[in-house]
Amino acid sequence: MQQLKSKANGVVVFADLDGTLLDENYSYKETLPIISRLLKLGVRIVLCSSKTRCEIEFYRKVLGIDDPFISENGAAIFVSRNYFGQNQGYAKQTRFYDIIEIGVSYSAIRLAFEKVREKCGLQLVGFGDMTAKELARESGLTIDLAKLAKKREYSEPFRIEEGREKEVFDAIRKEHLCCIKGGKYYHLVGNHDKAKAVLILKKLYAEFDKFVTIGVGDQENDLGMLKVVDKPFLVKEKGVLSVWENILKSAVG
Repeated sequence: MQQLKSKANGVVVFADLDGTLLDENYSYKETLPIISRLLKLGVRIVLCSSKTRCEIEFYRKVLGIDDPFISENGAAIFVSRNYFGQNQGYAKQTRFYDIIEIGVSYSAIRLAFEKVREKCGLQLVGFGDMTAKELARESGLTIDLAKLAKKREYSEPFRIEEGREKEVFDAIRKEHLCCIKGGKYYHLVGNHDKAKAVLILKKLYAEFDKFVTIGVGDQENDLGMLKVVDKPFLVKEKGVLSVWENILKSAVG
């Protein structure tokens, strides 16, 4: 990965995946031509999702994106090594990434999840309780993608089979954790969200050059992210493709 090259008045798009870049069948067929066009124009595309690092890596590869990404509802920011240059003060580095961690470890999250389940006496089912085959059948993911979805690092998606959400939320707060509502599942997380992670990345981009930021999402957990960008887009009844066509117009304009 080469260091980010300067482009005055550039554009950064912070994009959710499920229901935003991907349709209800997890397909990117409709949006791929627009994503490709944006990348050719020099637009940076930061995937910001509840999905795991492994899932996002899969979509970055097939979409041809090599910009930073945000995993598990803002729990961590992954930046290709030297993308912003040296000496950015990253807390963690691997062979491939400079990493900013905001969330807490999955082991701590999972321990808290089990405590909440026992305390409430409810049938709470998390990704950690399901096999890849069971998760694929329930979610509509392929087996391979379900395996990637189970590689949690900072959060536990779950469903509440018997209702009584308030009781669960109260128990989660007593564990000093948070619950985020996604499209299909609740997500047990630390004290983070997409907006916090986006603000950190915005600051990194701003130190490098001047950028206009665009945000696109479709769920309640995307609203914070949309509030901290220059141009927010919420996918509603107009559909995924229509929104991305408007994003392309906005980026070009």
